[in-house]
Amino acid sequence: MTPTDPSGPAPVRILLCDDHAVVRAGLLALLGSAPGIEVVGEAGGGEEAVALAARLRPDVVLMDLQLGAGMDGIEATRRIVADAAAVTETGAGAGANGKGAHGPYVLVLTTYDTDADITRAIEAGATGYLLKAERPEELFSAIRAAAEGRTALSPPVAGRVMARMRGAGRPALTERERDILGQLARGLGNREIARALFISEATVKTHLGRIYDKLGVDTRAGAVAVAKEQRLLS
Repeated sequence: MTPTDPSGPAPVRILLCDDHAVVRAGLLALLGSAPGIEVVGEAGGGEEAVALAARLRPDVVLMDLQLGAGMDGIEATRRIVADAAAVTETGAGAGANGKGAHGPYVLVLTTYDTDADITRAIEAGATGYLLKAERPEELFSAIRAAAEGRTALSPPVAGRVMARMRGAGRPALTERERDILGQLARGLGNREIARALFISEATVKTHLGRIYDKLGVDTRAGAVAVAKEQRLLS
């Protein structure tokens, strides 16, 4: 690990959690080259990460989502965040780094960027969500941001989050619009949809226009893609 200047600020203390030993070894080598960052522990599973986080009180837990058998990264995140909140409420004092009473922040580091994974991680209390494809400098920056309780998101993840926020106020689809969307997903054209639902083609076109507006798209393929992503199709 990189030696720390004793006269400088305390290093950001990191706990790694990844079920692949090779990945952990790579992260250890990478983080060891970063000034101001110190890895204080590593875990190969969710249960171990929760226990080590409570004992070591790192600033940041670098958490993978898929951890093989046992507790996954989402549940581990939820428990670590809950434990940190409990410690803060009891006023247990500063951690080993002297930076305050707050327990670890969780920074997700994963290869998965689906809406479902992002949403579950954020709801579990993760401070940030980073993809393993990011450059080392981006990882170091995200770690330092997370240590201060600031949100750190990979650009693709931030784009997805913003898209969901922009779409949060859109009106829900009506039952008829959902029917038409389902027919679209089957690859049917307007005439076939009209026949299947016993309505006119003009009515189908009207509903399609409303569907496009609500989903923020302008093509049939786009409507189907968004519907699948947002689980609007039964």
